[in-house]
Amino acid sequence: MTELPKTKKLVLYVAGQTPKSLAAIANLQRICDTHLPGEYEIDVVDLRQNPKLAREHGIVAIPTLVRELPVPLRKIIGDLSDDEKVLVSLKVEG
Repeated sequence: MTELPKTKKLVLYVAGQTPKSLAAIANLQRICDTHLPGEYEIDVVDLRQNPKLAREHGIVAIPTLVRELPVPLRKIIGDLSDDEKVLVSLKVEG
């Protein structure tokens, strides 16, 4: 039986198409492609479309990246422009 890949489930909370939100999306995609090829799943949640999710998910600032899997849950706030800071903060080093 083959072992399932250790997929990281990442959720990025943004507010519309602001420059900071767009930068965070692009930076996250680049970081994952470079450091975690084939080991991640990204969901982008626009809190302008569903604001109640911010309260339900404990989001206090945007953009916020949440690593849901593997547990425990980890969060980082900002545009994700510093690869090393993102990888260390979320403990997703390849």
